[in-house]
Amino acid sequence: MLEELDIRNLGPIREATIAPAAGMTAITGETGAGKSMLLSAIRLVSGGAAESSRVSAGADEAWAQAIFALSDDAVASEHSGDTNDAGSGDADSGFTGAAAAVAKAHDAGVDPEDGELFLSRTVRASGRSRAVLGGKSVPRSVLGAIAGELVTIHGQTDQLKIAASSRQREFLDRVAGDEAELAAYRKAWDALAAMDERLERLRSQESSARQQADYLRESIDRINRIDPQPGEDEELKARRERIENAADIAQGVGSALGALDASQVDVDAADGASAVELINHAVTSLRAIRVGGTFSEQADRLESINADLGDVVFALSQELGDEGSVEDLDQINGRIHELGDLARRWGPTLADVLAWRDKAAFDLEDLDASPEKVAELESERQTQYDAALAAADVLSAARVAAAADLGARVTEELGSLAMLGASLEVRVTPRDKADDPLGPYGRDDIAFLFTPFEGSPQLPMGKSASGGELSRLMLALELVAADTRGGADQTFIFDEVDAGVGGKAAVELGKRLARLARSAQVIVVTHLAQVASWADAQFVVTKEPPDADDDDLGVVTTIAEVNGETRVHEIARMLSGSESEASLDHARELLSDSRLTLPLAGAGAAGD
Repeated sequence: MLEELDIRNLGPIREATIAPAAGMTAITGETGAGKSMLLSAIRLVSGGAAESSRVSAGADEAWAQAIFALSDDAVASEHSGDTNDAGSGDADSGFTGAAAAVAKAHDAGVDPEDGELFLSRTVRASGRSRAVLGGKSVPRSVLGAIAGELVTIHGQTDQLKIAASSRQREFLDRVAGDEAELAAYRKAWDALAAMDERLERLRSQESSARQQADYLRESIDRINRIDPQPGEDEELKARRERIENAADIAQGVGSALGALDASQVDVDAADGASAVELINHAVTSLRAIRVGGTFSEQADRLESINADLGDVVFALSQELGDEGSVEDLDQINGRIHELGDLARRWGPTLADVLAWRDKAAFDLEDLDASPEKVAELESERQTQYDAALAAADVLSAARVAAAADLGARVTEELGSLAMLGASLEVRVTPRDKADDPLGPYGRDDIAFLFTPFEGSPQLPMGKSASGGELSRLMLALELVAADTRGGADQTFIFDEVDAGVGGKAAVELGKRLARLARSAQVIVVTHLAQVASWADAQFVVTKEPPDADDDDLGVVTTIAEVNGETRVHEIARMLSGSESEASLDHARELLSDSRLTLPLAGAGAAGD
């Protein structure tokens, strides 16, 4: 949720900090006070266009920062590895909402700090802007992608998003809860798309591809004929070195063995006793001394040394006569030459040669464009297409059922939002493409058709209603989605939702906004007391004349939260434009009546 919004030098707002409630927050104030600047700040940190004209008079730059608090599940999702290819939020990660925002921030090199994400934007009076995510400069498109997962603005200038058929499909899928069906279809579609790509490569092969196939085939055959083994060349080089130094090895080992243990070699007795014999003699002499202590200890040490010498003598004796012949040397050199040639071509090591051969074998399959191979793949492709088509039919059935329910429930909600006679039809039709109706998200075309009043023709959303009507339609949609699927893990901002509404309908509008705030954070810009009274928190935007000493700054806007009696006075002003005792009593009564029977998620009861 949006934990804090900080603004400096944006239009008439010199400095302001807003900490919205976890449930519903109302932004009120007189017409022209500058409430729209709050939406401008949100759009700014959401990667919107930077307009230097919005910088306050006399200031060098405007700055806005939004701090979003994230759930533990969303923060943990980036490292959980629990992803799938389907999903309506983040097509790359499979996450939606806050989890998708965390994934996108991670891709930009920023992770949440203490469960919070900081999005800020600076706009200079010269026109240049700077986007910052968690203290790191990023393209403003990154802010837009992340904020798009965390904030949804329903206002006159923001409703065109839902006019896109892709957004309507995403919304319907969210309400339908068809994640499993969509994931199954996407798996089948991805396999089909990979096969189509493979077939296209085969069909478009030219002579260069055939030459590449010949090269791979000949190279694989050559490697297989030589049959190298990892590390074989190093072993052969070591053997070659022993053969080339056989005489030195024999002389050195023989002399060493003669000195250590004459019994291991044919040594002239005149050469004297060996080291082993001499040490044995020393041990015997020490043992003959009948005095204990140091003599016995030294004898023990000599016996230990003699045991080590025995190990050395055994090891050296195994080396005698282990050098190869000249014929062996010729064979080894020939093998080393063959292996070296492979390493020069496909190395640098024999392990690299073997890895290249294995990869080349797979590449060769794709380069094999024989008619038999193409026919085999086309048959496999037809099987995959049939599987994808069957999965698309299952997905369509889930969408059709959800569409009928969504349209009926939204139409019912519209009647309580001062839109009697208005209706919504969610139409799911097979894609009009006889040769191949399948696409990345199924075979359906989704259309939200809105009738703003009885007798009006059905028109696509975004082209058939005023800003206020469309905001109320979006409220009805979000309410049904929240009732069907639970919390949306988002912040919803409604502007102009109360346009043309009054009386009992205004109360119903406020009640529904509070109902949505049970499962999501809701911020509404309103001029109706019947709507504001349902909020958990209320902020008032007020115009103040410039100081006499600094009238170059023009009108200044302040933003302050109202509580207790201060809020009562603001509600009274909204009701009647005055703060008489009668209007104050009316305001208290309205605040008392504006309570849901169930507490809002993450907050106290509305109106507290």
